[in-house]
Amino acid sequence: MASRSFIHHDFLLGTRQARELYHRYAEREPIYDYHCHLPPDLIARNHQFTDLAEVWLGGDHYKWRAMRTNGVKEKFVTGGGSPREKFQAWAETVPHTLRNPLYHWSALELKRYFGVDELLDGQSAEKIWKQANRQLPELRVHDLINRSQVAVICTTDDPADSLDHHHAIRTKPGKLKARVYPAFRPDKALGVTQPVSFNAWVDKLAVTAGVANGIKTFDDLLGALKQRHDDFHAVGARVSDHGLESALAEPCTLAQAKSVFAAVRRGRAATAEEALRYGSYLMLEFGRWDAARGWIKQLHLGALRNNNNRLLGQLGPDTGFDSIGDFPQAAALSRYLNALDATDQLPRTIVYNNNPNDNYVLGAMIGNFQDGSIPGKVQFGSGWWFLDQKEGMEWQLNALSNLGLLSRFVGMITDSRSFVSYPRHEYFRRTLCNLLGADMARGEMPSDYALVGGMVKNICFANARAYFGLELAPEFSR
Repeated sequence: MASRSFIHHDFLLGTRQARELYHRYAEREPIYDYHCHLPPDLIARNHQFTDLAEVWLGGDHYKWRAMRTNGVKEKFVTGGGSPREKFQAWAETVPHTLRNPLYHWSALELKRYFGVDELLDGQSAEKIWKQANRQLPELRVHDLINRSQVAVICTTDDPADSLDHHHAIRTKPGKLKARVYPAFRPDKALGVTQPVSFNAWVDKLAVTAGVANGIKTFDDLLGALKQRHDDFHAVGARVSDHGLESALAEPCTLAQAKSVFAAVRRGRAATAEEALRYGSYLMLEFGRWDAARGWIKQLHLGALRNNNNRLLGQLGPDTGFDSIGDFPQAAALSRYLNALDATDQLPRTIVYNNNPNDNYVLGAMIGNFQDGSIPGKVQFGSGWWFLDQKEGMEWQLNALSNLGLLSRFVGMITDSRSFVSYPRHEYFRRTLCNLLGADMARGEMPSDYALVGGMVKNICFANARAYFGLELAPEFSR
């Protein structure tokens, strides 16, 4: 009797109930990818990938971290090694990722996009390399997105960057079915402790925002950022995004913010206290703009970034040297949400944690700011970054279930730079159905598939569709 493929029909589904929930209610739902880091330029030109290393390893710091841990030299991670050499180094690393989510993700990605059932290792690498590369001419960016049945993509965009690629996607979508929207991420506006990079960014923003005489004052900065917020809105954006160590909510007057900005423009770095107050002023402004426009704000909290100074200097940021931080979250987050709520300017908000110790903090906090205006106005976001694996997802789902309404949850995010990472949604859905199916099997939840399955279906897609309200292609609007 032939052995069953590792990635089989009922992968991760441990009970009859879980299998029924997944295959009947979750499997065929579209994907609402409301937070990712896909490059809009590649979408705009429907990029053709050269080989499996480019489409699968490029930009994937999860894989890079694993390869370094396995003793792979940087030449074959992000350096000058050939694509085939880099793929071989990754293939030889894969067997060592057992019990790391990369093992599951890699097997899912190979099967879903390239039909590969064989386990990847150093011996099978050549065969799989050839099998996948033969298919790449038929798997351009739009093909990969369409194959994954993606309805919405929200990229992550700096206000100083051009929106030309998003204009191109909107006006000439080609065969792409997904609607693609920018998300406004003005984090670099907070970087006043680093005057050189901050001032270069401000000068770039002035050009993009069309500030003829440059940004000289704090009022100029606010005007330029507000102009870009309006520009994002004009191309369909309805989402903002922030990656912070913790929420910023310290008292700061307009005069104090102006003083900090002026000093940094003269080349003096802000102190930690000045940066905290200045950032708090801007974050409240951003919140008010989002509320006025009917946007959704996303707060990603708790990453400790750029831990390795030596390799940061060699490779730059976002190359695999960030970690989980242990920053206090509750008090500052409460102050931030409360300050906006006090003037009825709290937008729909999704809060994510990077440290699992904060699951119950966030799960409890969101209940303080529900106002009855819409279901789940303030959301506890899905397991994010270091928590977007089976155990981390279950922790988040359990905390949300115990403290709030799982039924109103807007579901999983991709949070990836890779066009072949969409099986993470399948991974989440299987995990969700396995968790709920086990409850049903134990008698802790009714054996009512219309009730439980309806909740699953909503979490997979319908809740996000209603919450974000973005325009969809007709086939995803029903």
